Amino acid sequence: MACISTRAYGTVAAPPDPASLYARRKTIRRWSIIGTSTALLVAVAVVAAVSISGHKSNSGGNVDAGAGSAPASLSTAIKAVCSGTLYPNSCLATLAPIVNSPDRALDPVKLFHVSAQAAIAELSKVSGSLQSLTVNGTTDRMSTLALDACYELIELAIDHLNNSITSNGTGGGLPADDQRSWLSAAITYQHTCMDAFDFDSAAAPLLKERVFFSLKNSTEFASNSLAIFNQVYSLFGSVGDVAGADDVGGFPAWVPTKDRKLLQSTPADPRKIADIVVASDGSGRYRSIKAALAAVKEKSEKRTIIYVKKGVYFENVRVEKNKWNVMLVGDGMGFSVVSGKLNVVDGTPTFSTATVAVFGKGFIGRDITFRNTAGPAKQQAVALMSDSDQSAFYRCRFDAYQDTLYTHSLRQFYRDCEIYGTVDFIFGNAAAVLQSCTILPRRPIQGQQDTITAQGKTDPNQNTGISVHQCTVKPYGDLTGVRVYLGRPWKPYSTTVFMKSSLAGIIDPAGWLPWTGNSAPDTIFYSEYQNFGAGASTAKRVKWKGLRTMDVRQASKFTAAAFVGGDSWVPKAGVPYKSGL
Repeated sequence: MACISTRAYGTVAAPPDPASLYARRKTIRRWSIIGTSTALLVAVAVVAAVSISGHKSNSGGNVDAGAGSAPASLSTAIKAVCSGTLYPNSCLATLAPIVNSPDRALDPVKLFHVSAQAAIAELSKVSGSLQSLTVNGTTDRMSTLALDACYELIELAIDHLNNSITSNGTGGGLPADDQRSWLSAAITYQHTCMDAFDFDSAAAPLLKERVFFSLKNSTEFASNSLAIFNQVYSLFGSVGDVAGADDVGGFPAWVPTKDRKLLQSTPADPRKIADIVVASDGSGRYRSIKAALAAVKEKSEKRTIIYVKKGVYFENVRVEKNKWNVMLVGDGMGFSVVSGKLNVVDGTPTFSTATVAVFGKGFIGRDITFRNTAGPAKQQAVALMSDSDQSAFYRCRFDAYQDTLYTHSLRQFYRDCEIYGTVDFIFGNAAAVLQSCTILPRRPIQGQQDTITAQGKTDPNQNTGISVHQCTVKPYGDLTGVRVYLGRPWKPYSTTVFMKSSLAGIIDPAGWLPWTGNSAPDTIFYSEYQNFGAGASTAKRVKWKGLRTMDVRQASKFTAAAFVGGDSWVPKAGVPYKSGL
């Protein structure tokens, strides 16, 4: 295989067989349904007995909780909980104080809180230790930028772990979806920190080794926290399936009138609804998007609409994490353009190359182009990166080559957008749904193959993946001689589905490309469901265990309503969408 990316594969340390993890979670869920009226401690004890039996048969051994003096039911229940994690030894070490505490009653929610707090404590230590990570007392520019990215990523991880334990708990409904997303993101940020050192430099290998060692405990604790949360929630609450609604004039029937009017307002005169106007010719309040964002009130629950007039804005833009509910609306794709050219070859880590990087929650982009002009030879060069929870993009264009659209973390929705690129040009570890979008592979440099997706799920408990639904995949320009693949598995639990989409004949018959070697981990989840077009035939697809066949029930789990909880927040963004299949 020709070398088409410098991004490393990355794996979790010795994960157990995912089938056994799934079986244990299924067993827990079954007992939960049977025993919903049973006292909490009894239910967990029953689960413990079943889980430990399964764990013994799968692993051939026991894990000692180191709590022989504690009541058997408490010690056994904690063993059961930890047996359902990727890192049972660190889980048991973290939860040992509960076993030996004066309070002998088992509170499953407390198990989760203690584990999450341990992860926060470890990450706080890492922030300090990174300051000493130098090679011979100095680091090169790339290493310094990678360390800077790590500081930011660790801070984001701490923020989301704190959110997960300060929200209103594991009750029913949306908070569980929030917590699961925040915990998944906290894991993603730490792996992105380690990935930041995948570049050619004398300092990089040793720095990455030290960063990996520094993050070992915190990544394990964060992973355990998510696994524990999922177990607790499977016992004592569930996120119900949300039914879709009929469309009315292209919008879901339950979209509030105010949001529908916002959506239906055309870009001919957005000044009528804009709070701030940006114009490069001086006809607005600001000449740059950066300046406009600086004027946005921090942590505002009210939406701030920034109208970006027609023009090309040569700037790298960040919507900071304290800038909530920002909407950037332009005069249309190709008319209002934000353009940058940062890239890996010239010395910027992938995470920091984005022309526009969005961190503040509830971001909306509409009728605007995000562009990175670095070109195919500059390798990773991101046009837009979203770390904005419940972010939505409507009629936007993402224009670059390798790594165009970085769906980095949390929940994201894309509708009627255009995405151009070559290698891994839709990538990241968010829960992302692309609906009614046009995906346009373009000619790469000689010797490269085009890969549309590279999904980065590192943990089986994360609620992340890329869902391409009712989209169109077609060539941009002449791709004669170029092999185009639907994706390749960046990380061991990579999850990507193409559903009810039009696939042009440019798609290679094999469909999917290995990251390394000739195959892919069995732990991935790739699927194609009811696609059509010259490239949709699955007769000659790769024979990977992780390439699954879905029925309608399974495919429905990757819709906007089910996969990103879209019924609860996309309407508020004023973006039309289809709730179900």
